[in-house]
Amino acid sequence: MASKSEKSRLSDIIGTHEADILAEWLRLLLASGGDTRISRGQLESQCREFLAALREATSAGNIADTMTPGFERLRTMLGDISRSRATQGFSPAETATFIFSLKEPLFARIRATHGKDGEAIADDTWTLSQLIDRLGLHTMDVYQRSREEVIARQHEEIAELSTPVVKLWDGILALPLIGTLDSARTQVVMENLLQSIVDHSAEIAIIDITGVPTVDTVVAQHLLKTVAAARLMGADCIVSGIRPQIAQTMVHLGVELTVVSKANLADAFAVALSRTGRFVAKSKAPTSTGTMTARRPATL
Repeated sequence: MASKSEKSRLSDIIGTHEADILAEWLRLLLASGGDTRISRGQLESQCREFLAALREATSAGNIADTMTPGFERLRTMLGDISRSRATQGFSPAETATFIFSLKEPLFARIRATHGKDGEAIADDTWTLSQLIDRLGLHTMDVYQRSREEVIARQHEEIAELSTPVVKLWDGILALPLIGTLDSARTQVVMENLLQSIVDHSAEIAIIDITGVPTVDTVVAQHLLKTVAAARLMGADCIVSGIRPQIAQTMVHLGVELTVVSKANLADAFAVALSRTGRFVAKSKAPTSTGTMTARRPATL
């Protein structure tokens, strides 16, 4: 544990040479090229506020424990900086450089202050080194948690975007799936599909798995859960996109979807139209451009 004299000594060194430390620290950060995503003015402001908080903490807090109330302002500031850099796309090394690059100008001022007093230089250097290391670990811990939150949020957004529900006709929806189905994604699929069934008063939902690379027992179970949920909402389901390779795999695994399935979306759509009492026919008369038009489906 640092003594009271060590605490006041470090605080005095920072206070006495604060302008020089700030200038040297800022020069090192700019030279590293890791802070180009923020303006020089913003970076200088962060450095100045950090030095003031560090001076305050080293004069009032227990240097050996950065979790004491005396370091609360410093921890909060580092947490804000780490979260900001995590969302701005800074790398771990670039984020860590902010705190660890402060060692060089501080050590230089310690040597200049104590002159030839090797013992005082060693004591203050060791104490300050431990302090900066603990603050650096706190910085990286907050950065890592912030990056994980960003990645998790992006994963959720991608999952939502990759499960669009398309209205094909009145009462007929299509849900094209791309990629592998897991438990988390199945939940998103269910929520999107069920909400769309309610919004469009759908009678039939076509789940197209053309973009699903493989269907095993796990994927089949996820599909069955989605079908069961849709049925509870009053909508029948048709699975389309069963390729030959997938059909063979399902037979070998003994997987049964227990739901109407078709090879492609067009066939599934035809079945859906038939179930809702509709059909599509070509127009007998060509248009002025020589192409054929689709006649409005007739209700049987």
